[in-house]
Amino acid sequence: MQNANCFNSNQVAERRHSDWHFFEMRLYCLSGDLAKPCYIITFKGLRIMLDCGLTEQTVLNFLPLPFVQSLKLSNLPNFVPSSDHDPQMDGELKECCGRVFVDSVPEFNLPMDKMLDFSELDVILISNYLNMLALPYITENTGFKGKVYATEPTLQIGRFFLEELVDYIEVSPKACTARLWKDKLHLLPSPLSEAFRAKKWRTIFSLKDVQGSLSKVTIMGYDEKLDILGAFIATPVSSGYCLGSSNWVLSTAHEKICYVSGSSTLTTHPRPINQSALKHADVLIMTGLTQAPTVNPDTKLGELCMNVALTIRNNGSALIPCYPSGVVYDLFECLTQNLENAGLNNVPMFFISPVADSSLAYSNILAEWLSSAKQNKVYLPDDPFPHAFYLRNSKLKHYNHVFSEGFSKDFRQPCVVFCGHPSLRFGDAVHFIEMWGNNPNNSIIFTEPDFPYLQVLAPFQPLAMKAFYCPIDTSLNYQQANKLIKELKPNVLVIPDAYTKPHPTAPNLFIEQPDKKIITFKCGEIIRLPLKRKLDRIYIASELAQKITAREVAAGVSLSTLTGVLQVKDKVHCIQPCADSIKDEPGTSGSITAMAPSKEDVLKNVKYEYGTIDVDALMKRLAQDGFSNIKMDRSGGNLTLQLVNEDTTIKFEDNETHIICGGKPTTRLKLRDTLLKCLQSF
Repeated sequence: MQNANCFNSNQVAERRHSDWHFFEMRLYCLSGDLAKPCYIITFKGLRIMLDCGLTEQTVLNFLPLPFVQSLKLSNLPNFVPSSDHDPQMDGELKECCGRVFVDSVPEFNLPMDKMLDFSELDVILISNYLNMLALPYITENTGFKGKVYATEPTLQIGRFFLEELVDYIEVSPKACTARLWKDKLHLLPSPLSEAFRAKKWRTIFSLKDVQGSLSKVTIMGYDEKLDILGAFIATPVSSGYCLGSSNWVLSTAHEKICYVSGSSTLTTHPRPINQSALKHADVLIMTGLTQAPTVNPDTKLGELCMNVALTIRNNGSALIPCYPSGVVYDLFECLTQNLENAGLNNVPMFFISPVADSSLAYSNILAEWLSSAKQNKVYLPDDPFPHAFYLRNSKLKHYNHVFSEGFSKDFRQPCVVFCGHPSLRFGDAVHFIEMWGNNPNNSIIFTEPDFPYLQVLAPFQPLAMKAFYCPIDTSLNYQQANKLIKELKPNVLVIPDAYTKPHPTAPNLFIEQPDKKIITFKCGEIIRLPLKRKLDRIYIASELAQKITAREVAAGVSLSTLTGVLQVKDKVHCIQPCADSIKDEPGTSGSITAMAPSKEDVLKNVKYEYGTIDVDALMKRLAQDGFSNIKMDRSGGNLTLQLVNEDTTIKFEDNETHIICGGKPTTRLKLRDTLLKCLQSF
């Protein structure tokens, strides 16, 4: 889109805008899941999505998908509402130990799609691979034509997560999809009765959708600068949370906006957080704080190792539901060392995931995204992660599924199994629960904080195997966030409303009110951010700038006129030479050329007068121009000239000159020209 307007102004570097709403920044909150954010900011007509997290907790309302038919799950009784029963709904709901579950393909809660049309999005910026799982829902089959930006590890590991999710659900298909229960929520027990936007829940996307969405992602490196249609310079900086995780800095000539999501100040395997790039922001948007604020990750890691060792000594096996990347790398390293120290180094460890091979291999070629300690191992050369050594020595074995070739041959107990999905609603973990659940010597250890573990285990009850909850979340806790905010010193802090309230499990944990302004928001809200652009930068073509001749009009003040064509393209403003710029601009339509004024019209001799009138010189000029019988009067500090023959008065004030003419209009115009001759001009 290009506009051309002939322009004559003394403001050669800045342009003042009257449409403040266009230059007002707004934030749309599309997700109520604080750990899986999705926001949109609008500014200068641009729509930028910050993350597209997928709320997966909805799958806990559904029955698990076993690889083979489960006798226990198949024999669960139907749930029948006490009133207003619809026979067509029979079989959609099952009851287990006082909980009601939907017997259907699991569904997910998408970011709210009615606040802004996804087809109108210009850019999506992804912070980390955990915050991009809704991407196929947003970019595919919606008319999306924008661009997506992320670091290379975010793209590649995000691919592993998405492909694993699709594989887990498609490998255990359901014959039908239950829908009628969504019309009877008021008759159902909790938590189904409180299901948020249940009619908007969607089944999993296809592998084709995954590939289509990821093909739209452009890879960026840390500290690389990206011009977003002339409105922002976007820069990803390390957040210290996971491999390739980023905070985003959006800067203009006048503002700086920082988006902090999924960050960590702890020393782990990713590159440390870059705090200096986030300092002194006009607006700091912070989200993605820890989901386990009352626990220390190191303490829970120690508890996990202890519980695994106790399980093995009791001749039991340990199941650790996990994602295919992230914390699981640290678990391999720490658990192996602890088992060796405990004299249990012969216990086999299995990593089972459809993307296990790709994940393990990829993690060892990411030197530039790792901490200094991990990078130094690469330069030795050595493997940055010890699981490469464990794989070569068969201490750790990986398979796509439990039914993959070779697994039954290698499998022996007691053992430790890492597999997905942490929700226990699909994936190989469902098979191990079915197989080990009746033995109290076995244990299941939850490390991912995304799902409440008691709700995760609900459809498997009664369960004999032991359950331990050891959440390991390295993202910022409230104390770390408060410290970081004080160090970054933003002018305005923008956070979810829940962060300002005491945490349910720890009343003394919340984000403190800093000295600066704080703005909160809730899911579904649209808030105005305190940025109103009044000025915008304009660039001047070099050939036009060379013709500028400034004249000093006062001490230290120089002015010059400038005549040219103002062109607006991709929100970048530029003044070009008047006639040639339109004529020579490629792709410019003839209608625009016809509308522009001619060179002769534009470059007419326009003068700008300035200075103070010398009254004596004026009287001489008036006499030369034929005016006579002039009387001068000084009273009250003001000077007045009376032109008696023309019935005219000229009054001089501090900053104004008035001609009060009772005669012919031509006399007034003649007097005006005489006055202007007494002034300097440029």
